[in-house]
Amino acid sequence: MSKPTIDQADFSRLAYAISPPQQQAVFKQQPDDFQVQEMNPYTLSGEGEHLWLYLQKTGENSEWLAKEIARWAGVSRSAVGMAGQKDRHAVTRQWLSVHLPGKSDPDWAEWPHPQVQLIKSSRHNRKLQKGGLSGNRFIIRLRDLQSLGEQDLGQIIDELSARLETVKSEGVPNYFGPQRFGKNGNNLPGALQMIEGGQRVPRHKKSLYLSALRSWAFNCYVSERVEQGNWNRYLAGDVFQLEGSSRCFADDGTDNLPQRLAEGDIHPSGLLIGQEAKGLLQPQGEVLQMQTDWLADFALWSEGLAKMGVKADRRALRLMPQELQWQWLPVNSQNGEQSLDLQLEFILPAGAFATMVLRELLIAKEPVRVYNDNEQSAEA
Repeated sequence: MSKPTIDQADFSRLAYAISPPQQQAVFKQQPDDFQVQEMNPYTLSGEGEHLWLYLQKTGENSEWLAKEIARWAGVSRSAVGMAGQKDRHAVTRQWLSVHLPGKSDPDWAEWPHPQVQLIKSSRHNRKLQKGGLSGNRFIIRLRDLQSLGEQDLGQIIDELSARLETVKSEGVPNYFGPQRFGKNGNNLPGALQMIEGGQRVPRHKKSLYLSALRSWAFNCYVSERVEQGNWNRYLAGDVFQLEGSSRCFADDGTDNLPQRLAEGDIHPSGLLIGQEAKGLLQPQGEVLQMQTDWLADFALWSEGLAKMGVKADRRALRLMPQELQWQWLPVNSQNGEQSLDLQLEFILPAGAFATMVLRELLIAKEPVRVYNDNEQSAEA
C-alpha cells in the first residue's frame, strides 16, 4: 500500500492490519442499527450545583441536544457540559450536566422533544468535562452482507468469523476515524490554510482544525508501523500505554513486556504532535529514529500546533475492543430471497472509533446524507 499523503485524510491509503476486506454491508440504514451507550466512570454525589442528565436521543446530534437542554433549563450553552459528540443517525445514550447554582431542577414535563427521553438524573458537585467517560458500549447491525467476489453466505460467514477472531485477540490499529476530519475531510485542508496561510477562522472551528492536524499525523505514523508489522509487537525502546488508561511508561527492559503485549495489557504508543510537554516520555533507539523520520514530514504542523498552545501527548497504537461478541441474523425478503445481517457488540475506551473496528472487517456503506456545519457525524 502506498504511503498516505499528509495533506488529505484519505483512509484508503492507511494500512490494514489484516488485509483489505472483501465483504461489504449497509451501515446505519436505520437509527437503531447504530446504538451507543456512554459509560460514566463517576459516582454521582446526589447533591451540588450541577444537574446530571442521562438521556437517550434518536436522530439528533449532540450539539443540538446541548443547546436545547440549555434552553429548557434557562441557562447559557456554556453552562451545559458533555463528554463528547455522539452520532446523529443513531440511538445514543449520553450524559449531560447543567450548572444550576441556587436553582431547582427544571420540570422535565416541559421538555418539548419526544425523540429525546430522560433515563435518569442526579445532582453532582462538578460539571461534566469533555472526555469525562470511561468508554462507550456499541451495538451495531450491519445489513445485507455481500461478497465483492463470488462467495456464498456460508463462505462470507467463514471469512468474517476469522477476521472477528483476529480482531478479538489482536486488536485493530487505533486510527482516528473519519468523523475527526469533518465532512469530506474538509477540516484538514482548512487547518492547513490556517497554520500555513495565516487564514483566520471562527473560534469554534479552530479546535476542530487543530485536532484534525495532529490526528492525521498520528494516523500516518500508525500506518507506517502497521506496514512494518510492529504496531502491536514489542520493539526495544518503545513507550507503552496501559490498557484502559492514559498512563505511559518507557521500556525498562522487563522480561515480561512481550507477554504483556500479547495479552493486551499494554500497547505501543505514538506521539500526538504539539508543544513539548513536561514529563512526556520519548522512545529510544530504533523507535526514536522511526519517530524522528516521521516527524520530518510534519515539522510545520508540529510548529503550528505548538504556537497555538496545543500540548503534545501520546496515544496507543493498538485498540482492543472489549467484550466483543457477534451474531448472524438471516433475513428473508418478501420475494423469498435470503440475506444475512451481522450484529456486533463491544466496548471501546473514550476517544476510540467504532468505525475503525469495522474497517478491519468489511466495507461499511452508509447511506449518503447531507450535513450542514452543525450536523457532522461524530463519535467520542
